[in-house]
Amino acid sequence: MMPIKIMLADDHPIIRAGLRSVVEKRSENIEIVGEASNGVDLLKLAKKNPADIYIVDITMPELNGIETTVRLLKLNPKSRVIILSIHESGIIIEKAFRSGARGYILKESAVEDIIRAIREVHSGRYYISPAISNFIMNGYLDRISINTKYENVSNLTSRETEILQLIGEGATVKEIAKKLNLSVYTITTHKRNIMHKLDIHKSADLLRMAIKEGIAKI
Repeated sequence: MMPIKIMLADDHPIIRAGLRSVVEKRSENIEIVGEASNGVDLLKLAKKNPADIYIVDITMPELNGIETTVRLLKLNPKSRVIILSIHESGIIIEKAFRSGARGYILKESAVEDIIRAIREVHSGRYYISPAISNFIMNGYLDRISINTKYENVSNLTSRETEILQLIGEGATVKEIAKKLNLSVYTITTHKRNIMHKLDIHKSADLLRMAIKEGIAKI
């Protein structure tokens, strides 16, 4: 039987080491083929050596787990992603699955959940940590799906989401322009469009929105 190839992406080396240890000790047919500390590096690895399943931290620097998931699936629609998170928010859980993720596990229970999550997702099923499954059972996600402000966030383009994350991480317009190799005018235009879509009128509120929605890491 061919091993299930896994890639890990988390900005904490201790988390990656812990997950690697669990996988290597508890399963003979699961192989870690790559690690990254952010979404940008993970995408580079995925282009060179695709994995079967990607385990992705939701709040990584530079490119968060939600946007990384979207781009992984564009790169290879057969990719399967398990989101690793500290967030129990129903809004963030829904956002993860809307992005195309097949699993969602909490970091606090990752050691117990990781092998089962990998096997479930590899078999074509979905997996969510038992600790947060009550959100599904109680129909919570159905109720929040009508939240207007969240709908507005989900309407942002890939580029707008990337820029919103960098804004949330404290980067200036000039710094974002340099990082993305775009003009200051282009970034300013994107920022204005983002604020219009989100019905936000102050830069400080935009930063708070990015953090609240789990798009940016504090």
